[in-house]
Amino acid sequence: MRLSEFTGDGIMNSKNFYATVNLDRQANRRSDTKWINKHLISQESRILPVWRGQSFVSIGESLSAAYLNYESLQSLKLKDKPIFLGSLNDYSYFCVDLSHLELPIEAVPTGTDKDFIDLRQIGGVMSPDEANLLAYARGISYWHQRNIYCGVCGKLTIVEESGHHRRCENKKCNTIQFPRTDSACIVLVHNGNKIILARADRFPPKMQSVLAGFLEPGESLEDCVAREVFEEVGIHLADIHYRHSQPWPFPSSLMIGFRARAISFDLKPDEKELVSAEWFTRKELKAITPESDLQLPRKDSIARKLIDEWLDEN
Repeated sequence: MRLSEFTGDGIMNSKNFYATVNLDRQANRRSDTKWINKHLISQESRILPVWRGQSFVSIGESLSAAYLNYESLQSLKLKDKPIFLGSLNDYSYFCVDLSHLELPIEAVPTGTDKDFIDLRQIGGVMSPDEANLLAYARGISYWHQRNIYCGVCGKLTIVEESGHHRRCENKKCNTIQFPRTDSACIVLVHNGNKIILARADRFPPKMQSVLAGFLEPGESLEDCVAREVFEEVGIHLADIHYRHSQPWPFPSSLMIGFRARAISFDLKPDEKELVSAEWFTRKELKAITPESDLQLPRKDSIARKLIDEWLDEN
């Protein structure tokens, strides 16, 4: 049984978008410069460029990740070597940030069928492995952009471990920084045949979703779920159960999905956080069409998967 198909409470489920167990990250190889360089210049290397948060893709009958090779990078005057991501299907995967270029499409050999596109627009229609690789590349590139300087002493940092550490160049400081992931809890709150969906001002038109919020220091995941729901809609919870998780590289979160039962029912939306919050029945949600005034979250999100799982149970 694959790890991605089993959750701790015995629930079988398929992988979320942007998550995979197929990539071998080979963390024990990251400090082996000779091995990394050998694979970087190999014909079996695939380099994923990222430009200002956008991913490089081939545009045809279907969308797929597009790659560069090592030779194509030689004229780009990169400050750091490409970041090693891991191995998959006999290929070694790396990523490189081209955000210093004003017009990257003119600097790399693209052809007419390739372009840089925001992963949020396309991830849900790509293969899971490729969506994961693009998400991984986007997330770690974002981290590097924001950690050029040491957060302790302010000096420049240098890249180590094939892109998975940054160390302060000040020998007296010598602080090591590691890629950061922000944990966020997301929860489908139900009671009987109804669930809570809410709308925030930042959402696309008509879209409503389940409730979510970031984990705070000194807080358990279950405490975070209960606190966020009470703060946002004034509801108390019972039976808080973990479902599954999803890396969400927009820009650097891990969404940890739960289901919980409401034990109070009068919704009091926080006006600073939400435009509205309502109870919806299965019948109402199953009747949604593209023309409806209510729209569910996009297909590649854990929010949508939590909703679809609940809808499929009856």
